[in-house]
Amino acid sequence: MKIDVLGTEYKIETHKVSEDSFLKDNHLAGYCDEECKLIVIADMSEKEFFPGMDEQSQERYRKKTLRHELIHAFLNESGLSDSASVPVCAWSKNEEMIDWFAIQSPKIYKAFEKVGAI
Repeated sequence: MKIDVLGTEYKIETHKVSEDSFLKDNHLAGYCDEECKLIVIADMSEKEFFPGMDEQSQERYRKKTLRHELIHAFLNESGLSDSASVPVCAWSKNEEMIDWFAIQSPKIYKAFEKVGAI
């Protein structure tokens, strides 16, 4: 799948954790590669890496992870990651902040829709 992120095309792929050393070595469910314009989401059906998750839980977590990585892509393409290494862990790379956007965005979108703001 491909998605336009502020005029830049990003490819979205699903990888098995067992076959993607970056996912596996860093214990990740996904990542956004700014240089390659690639978003990778883990195949959540691999029980070894996602134990105790039924299909419904896997799908919820997949969507949450995809939103998280898309937020990274939008910040990257906005130019907000260019100076993110100074200081270390600048706000545009802060995982807690990215999680907030990823978790709250469906609720914010729903509120925007309800009041006719979209």
